[in-house]
Amino acid sequence: MGDPHRVGVVGLGVISRAYLDTLAGHPAVRITAVADLDASRSAAVAAEVPGVAALPVEELLSSPDVDTVLNLTVPAAHAEIALGAIGHGKNVYGEKPLAADFAAAQAVVEAAARAGVGVGCAPDTVLGTGIQTARAAVAAGGIGRPQFASAVMVTPGHEGWHPHPDFYYTAGGGPLLDMGPYYLTSLVHLLGPVRAVIGAAGRLRHERVIGSGPRAGERIPVEVDSHVSGVLEHVSGALTTLTTSFDGVATTAAPIEVHGDAGTLAVPDPNHFDGEVRLFELGGTQWRALPPSAGYADAARGVGLLDFVAADGQRAPRAGGDLALHVLETMSALLRSSAEGRRIELTTSVQPPVPVPLTPAEEWRGTTGSPSAAH
Repeated sequence: MGDPHRVGVVGLGVISRAYLDTLAGHPAVRITAVADLDASRSAAVAAEVPGVAALPVEELLSSPDVDTVLNLTVPAAHAEIALGAIGHGKNVYGEKPLAADFAAAQAVVEAAARAGVGVGCAPDTVLGTGIQTARAAVAAGGIGRPQFASAVMVTPGHEGWHPHPDFYYTAGGGPLLDMGPYYLTSLVHLLGPVRAVIGAAGRLRHERVIGSGPRAGERIPVEVDSHVSGVLEHVSGALTTLTTSFDGVATTAAPIEVHGDAGTLAVPDPNHFDGEVRLFELGGTQWRALPPSAGYADAARGVGLLDFVAADGQRAPRAGGDLALHVLETMSALLRSSAEGRRIELTTSVQPPVPVPLTPAEEWRGTTGSPSAAH
């Protein structure tokens, strides 16, 4: 099997705990270094995980003991850290979005191509049994020919629970760039790439109040649109109506529904790895739950990085940079369409990643046999 793939983690905020829980001790990877602007965070992780060095960011990016940089910084720093890693000949796998804007993301992908290194990007939730089972059902003809889909994400915003929510309301944030990647990546898996978009957006509040932590009660400015709607024209001819909002309280709408000429598929929340997939067939009388038939079972944050590492020399990573770039251009085009009041055609396209076969947790976690992430 060879030596474990060496990973350096930059950014040790809230989401890093989920990644560390998955990756620390996994036989396919070894976390060798961590870095954060807050040195006490780095020191705490280094003390917790054996063999991990706490380094300044630049030293981690240039470390000969790092093969891939796991970039968990805020969106505004995604491109800077990615380009720094690439400049030192490292692969980079980052949190979504790939960068705060499309031009920066293009620069990352182009730099990686020139350097001959790989780029991967969250979300990896779409590799779990929820989205992959839905994808398998569509591919098997369960709804006939797909006609259209709907995708809905409505929350009151993240400031109620996140102690430092500022970045959600600055460049690279907002409901579309923050939560949209889960939905749009799922839609590419289900219906294929997007050809063009029409969007509308608004900013209904100009400040938010932090609801928890040491800064509770502090007001922060809203610098991005907090409600974005649009229509996606897929290359296949299918249409998707999309709503992402930080300005509502709740919704009864299904996260994603895919409608075909022979049935409708209710798809679970793409922010989670699992969830019930339900099918209502033409002429039927009720919804029918589909058992998990594809995807990484009981998956967790970081499975996309394991898939990225296992893909080396065998197939394209399922959470790859080309998909993340297409998703980011789709989101950027929706915002641009809203600003300019016109339909926008995309310049990128992508092949949906290879489907994930149903993979037991003990396999992808490496606790028995060889990880089928390499399949």
